Amino acid sequence: MIAEKRNTIASRKKTVCFFLLIFLMSFTALLAVRVLTPAKEFQNSKLTANISISGAWALYPLAARWAEVFQQEYPGVKIDLQAGGAGKGMADVLSGLVDIGMLSRDVHPEEISRGAWPLVVAKDAVVGTVNSKNPFLGSILERGITSKELRAIFIEGKIRFWEELFASVPKTPIRTYIRSDACGAAETWAAFLGAHQEDLKGVAIFGDPGLAEAVRRDPLGIGFNNLNFAYNPRTLKPHEGLAIIPLDLNSDGEISPEENFYQDRTTLTAAIKNGLYPSPPARDLFLVVKMNLQKEAVLVFLEWVLTRGQSLVEQAGYLTPDDEILKQQRQKIQELRKR
Repeated sequence: MIAEKRNTIASRKKTVCFFLLIFLMSFTALLAVRVLTPAKEFQNSKLTANISISGAWALYPLAARWAEVFQQEYPGVKIDLQAGGAGKGMADVLSGLVDIGMLSRDVHPEEISRGAWPLVVAKDAVVGTVNSKNPFLGSILERGITSKELRAIFIEGKIRFWEELFASVPKTPIRTYIRSDACGAAETWAAFLGAHQEDLKGVAIFGDPGLAEAVRRDPLGIGFNNLNFAYNPRTLKPHEGLAIIPLDLNSDGEISPEENFYQDRTTLTAAIKNGLYPSPPARDLFLVVKMNLQKEAVLVFLEWVLTRGQSLVEQAGYLTPDDEILKQQRQKIQELRKR
């Protein structure tokens, strides 16, 4: 009996010692994390500030996700985010109306001279779209459309009927839709066709959602959209009512297996990553600030976007920049801190 009690007591002591050891190990690990984590991390977690962002529709879905997660990590920071086109974003940041502009085109030299400081944060593409009930959809998907033909539709106005693409008697008009707002999507699409946004011909529609809806409502319509407004973010398939125009890149009159990557967003982003989809209309996406930026919360947010925030990029349907490019962008933030 006494032996059993002694064994029980010994067993309890071992159990207590075991859990005490686990507690001490956990506490020590916690202390180590606290010591090894830069003090700045804890300081930044107490930031209180308002950050304003405006600009490209192309970046809006990703920026919204960044803002959501960043505000969870930094509850003292509030982010106001608005889309309105790349032109608006650049104008707003240069005039001081917002802290950050979203840009989906290259930065112009005159914008750099006015103090624009661009950071590459992601990559996506613009795609051509038609209505899923287009009477010639089967032929379009089978043969594709060349950049020369798209130029004749959007820039030159030489192809005005769908039958002209198939050497048939022209009778069914092509109804072309373009963007009314100064935007990266239109500039990128036009650049692919060897022109500029102001050269595009068609019915002008405001914003990515508006342009997608215009084509969705018109069986004879043709347009273009940023990747994440052409594909449904839940199903990853083209939005209901839309079909993506396959590009006949080698102009051989058919879509070969290596040109056939439009079925879903994942397949297309893989093609962009592997260089199968041309650039333009694939392009870099930027967050732009002014060169004299001194707002600490904005710098913290930009650093976060280029580090932890990159884990959200592919989830949102974009592509992450190369590691070397990300490193260069982080160095540019350090240059801002020294100014």
